Amino acid sequence: MQRVTRLGVTFPPQLLNELDEFVEKIGYSSRSKAIQDSVKSFIAEYRWLREEKGVRTGVIVLIYDHEIRGLQDYLTDTQHEYATVIFSSTHIHLSERHCLETIVVRGDSERIRQLVEKLRARRGVEEAKLTVV
Repeated sequence: MQRVTRLGVTFPPQLLNELDEFVEKIGYSSRSKAIQDSVKSFIAEYRWLREEKGVRTGVIVLIYDHEIRGLQDYLTDTQHEYATVIFSSTHIHLSERHCLETIVVRGDSERIRQLVEKLRARRGVEEAKLTVV
């Protein structure tokens, strides 16, 4: 049997409440199992972002606050900069402040990696998730 290590993690109250709701709705046996699965997914995504080579196809899903000054221009300029790997994008208004954008990409994995990291690092981008097919 593999040994496990116990560690402490701090959560803001609202995030912990959401985790507990998720654990119950999905039917996880414990918070620990849900967190372990989340960490595995996180590691797999970053492993892909660091190690994959060659031509890949995927979708980047962005959720961002369009009221952050300069963010819209930054996103447009960045998409123009990476036009060689971007095939299309769709913009959806989620709320008064938040937008969802899907960006279909195909091309060199390193170039896609750079695009995702550039988008993810920008203030106002709340989520940048890459799914590779």
